[in-house]
Amino acid sequence: MLKHNILKVATVTPKLQVGKPLINVVEMEKVLKETKASLVLFPELGITGYTCGDLFYQEELLKESLEALKRLINLKFPGVVVVGMPLDVDSVLYNVAVVIQKDKILGVVPKYYLPNTGDFYDKRWFNSAMGIKKTKVKLLNQEVPFGQVLFKDNKNDINFAIEICEDMWVPITPGNLMSLVGANLILNLSASSANLDKKDSRRIVVQEHSRKNHGAYLYTSSGSTESTSEVVFSGHNIHAVLGSVVNERLFDGLSTMILESDIDFGLINYQRRKSSKLKDSLHKFDIDYTMVEVNFSETEEYVFSNKIDAEALIGEDTLERFEEIRNIQTKALMKRLEHINQPKIVLGVSGGLDSSLALLVAVDTFKQLKRELKDIIAVSMPGLATSERTKTSAKELSLSLGVTYKEIDIKDETLLHFEKINQDEKNEDITYENTQARIRTMTLMNLANQENGIVLGTGSLSEIALGFMTYNADQMSMYAINAGLPKTLVRRQFRNYSKIFTKEEKLIERILDTPVSPELKKNQKTEEFLGSYDINDYLIYRHLVAGDSEEKMVFMLEKAFELNLTEAKKYVKRFLDRFYNSQFKRQVMPDGPKVISIGLSPRSDYKMGSDVRKR
Repeated sequence: MLKHNILKVATVTPKLQVGKPLINVVEMEKVLKETKASLVLFPELGITGYTCGDLFYQEELLKESLEALKRLINLKFPGVVVVGMPLDVDSVLYNVAVVIQKDKILGVVPKYYLPNTGDFYDKRWFNSAMGIKKTKVKLLNQEVPFGQVLFKDNKNDINFAIEICEDMWVPITPGNLMSLVGANLILNLSASSANLDKKDSRRIVVQEHSRKNHGAYLYTSSGSTESTSEVVFSGHNIHAVLGSVVNERLFDGLSTMILESDIDFGLINYQRRKSSKLKDSLHKFDIDYTMVEVNFSETEEYVFSNKIDAEALIGEDTLERFEEIRNIQTKALMKRLEHINQPKIVLGVSGGLDSSLALLVAVDTFKQLKRELKDIIAVSMPGLATSERTKTSAKELSLSLGVTYKEIDIKDETLLHFEKINQDEKNEDITYENTQARIRTMTLMNLANQENGIVLGTGSLSEIALGFMTYNADQMSMYAINAGLPKTLVRRQFRNYSKIFTKEEKLIERILDTPVSPELKKNQKTEEFLGSYDINDYLIYRHLVAGDSEEKMVFMLEKAFELNLTEAKKYVKRFLDRFYNSQFKRQVMPDGPKVISIGLSPRSDYKMGSDVRKR
């Protein structure tokens, strides 16, 4: 399966009998007949078993290996199969990976680094490919590339290279080098023992290679059906992308086991294009390799093997991550306060999510600075549509925390301003809403001058992305403490703060249960006209992290949230229209700390002209 540059891949730990290629290939055939993956990877020497020992010298074993390979070719699997086997080249044995598509052998990649100590004695049987000048071999009446090969699908920009077991563990690996000539996927066929704690080292190495190679790394190992005379083999399968493990299993059973993943090469290639580290290294080293064309066919329908991570923008919810975000926000605010001689903080509190989190961060920061909490001035500014619920929440949270609380009603001032500009107070248009937002900001700014303070901004990254902020009102502050947090992360961080502010836990729950609203009109609910923040934050990820086209954004949204096509298109169009039409607001946004992998500050992360149009 392949669609929108998402490739279904599978790594396999097969049931095998050591030294029985024609039995082992039956298990491989079963996998290939059942899987929907476009690329299937079997372990090192998977056709024979890794633990054949001196049987590798036997002509009968080598002939049966070729017969088994021929059966795989005759199967005419439409995707790509990578299988490990011993290969006699001019009476010298090599431990190789053979790459097959349909009835064609695309290439043979030999192992470069041969272990010769502890559990592994490859040099007893095999020759290293290091320094070998041979570039072609004859295999089953096909002349095929031999050595370091880059398998390249130009249409889909999927380019893979191969390592075999020990190749992964050396300081500069074959895969590292091949990533510098365009490989965005490295495959590793392995036979790795199950020593205590080795799985952690193995995972770290795979993860790190995927990071520094700027791509994906698929690793599979033979399992416990190998000989257990001296060791048990791990059956460890790991799929890593751009420094993160996306799928992993330790297969310890006695049957064939398969691990499938959906690898998004659109995401990988977008991140590769953005990486200055890769740009500085790509195509700048003299690397001997052969390029072979491979073709992955796109499918009409794509079924994901694993549930799509709809919270990919914010990552998993752990105490460690909460503390890391807490540290970023409080240290950022500490530095800003220290830089401008410890002013007071003035912030508007609405009883909603964003301002309540900003208030908790301010209190947390002041406690760490050992400053008086009365120097935090929380200002409630009821307007024409403020509900009793939110007004009460703002007041009770402020008083419970021990900060200075002020309530300044802006209704009369709003109506006076309407009168001055000849605005009908019954016309709840954009002027009706923004007048209140600007009066609130003016009030906060003037109070900050009066109190020798700064206005702490409360808006989230989601609102900044969607342009859901009034220009020269809540768009502006002296420091925007939540500017690096999407709304879904604001919600999570606020909830987790209840572990610290235990006295306020019930107030925190009440605020979390309050519908998100700017309360600039009666019964206004943000998500009724902006759509779900869960979905919008996922679209931020697809647009700014994965670099999706509009068509792919629609596709991913359908799959991630089980929307129909019409709903998905509506969401994507609204998001893109709002995102591009709001760049002028972001161009002048205040300072604020970056928290997740992306930010929207025009001074660092995101640079674009204000008059760029998406469509």
